[in-house]
Amino acid sequence: MSEIANFVNHGSAQVTPALVEKVLRSLPMWKVEFAQINAPQFPHLVDQLEFLADAVEDVAEGAYKDLPYHALTAAVFALTYAHRKMDLIPDSLGMVGRSDDSSVARAVLILHERAFERYAETRDFDWDKITDKP
Repeated sequence: MSEIANFVNHGSAQVTPALVEKVLRSLPMWKVEFAQINAPQFPHLVDQLEFLADAVEDVAEGAYKDLPYHALTAAVFALTYAHRKMDLIPDSLGMVGRSDDSSVARAVLILHERAFERYAETRDFDWDKITDKP
């Protein structure tokens, strides 16, 4: 996990307010794209991406003001990474194609678990459904 955590931390450090705005404008289309992901070997991926997208929207629009900025930038990084067609493991590689997307989304949720769990509670999201807890 430490390598992926370092990757996420490095990527999220590159997120700027301008990128947050750009992602916010793209989120409606990205949410449709994410909902169509067919990766049964990563059953929580779609829920996690939708959750992160909702968090970014709520923070950027001022509906939720308690998410630390580093958690926001990590969420933006995860969403941007999942949207890319060419990343560490190309999405077109069948059963393993979404493994890196899943790892990045999960790492963001683990690294900022307390912050995102508090956000989930305020929005009545089922945190156990978002994470991989039974």
